Amino acid sequence: MTRTPVSASHVPPAEAPLSATQSAWQSPWVRAWIALIVVVLAVNILMVTLAVVTSPGLVVDDYYERGRAMEESIRSRAAANKDHMLEADIPPDLRAGQPKNLRFFVVDKVGQPVTPDAVRLFAYRPSDAGQDFSLPMLVEAPGRYGAEVSFPLPGLWDMLIEVTEGEASYRLDKRLYVNP
Repeated sequence: MTRTPVSASHVPPAEAPLSATQSAWQSPWVRAWIALIVVVLAVNILMVTLAVVTSPGLVVDDYYERGRAMEESIRSRAAANKDHMLEADIPPDLRAGQPKNLRFFVVDKVGQPVTPDAVRLFAYRPSDAGQDFSLPMLVEAPGRYGAEVSFPLPGLWDMLIEVTEGEASYRLDKRLYVNP
């Protein structure tokens, strides 16, 4: 058995060092990282633009007074729970644009009907303050009040019923979902 000499041409060449003409931009890893950064920046710019251009209508001019009114509502509800029982009868199938009768009941702690000075219903749309409205609730019987309500848009609504009795006012609030 004879051996053939191995020539230098059969030996794989050692990898040559990067020359000055090759740059890091040719690496797929560098390109992937740059593409990821560009995508993240583009999404952030899009979100900031949408936040500035579309106004959700959630900011109110009298935010401090509204906060104080909410605090008063919580206190009056606690006081009303001791002296009065407030309950709303809301139909479960509320639909946008269709009038429905909402009823409200006020009784004292022993169950006798209460006749307050005024009962008013307020409807607030959290996403669009321009759609907010209020209605007086009319006396149907002692301690029972009603109003025919038609919500203009589907979605979530905050309903507040305010009972005024002399200097005192009591409130009942509920969150409603109005079907399309």
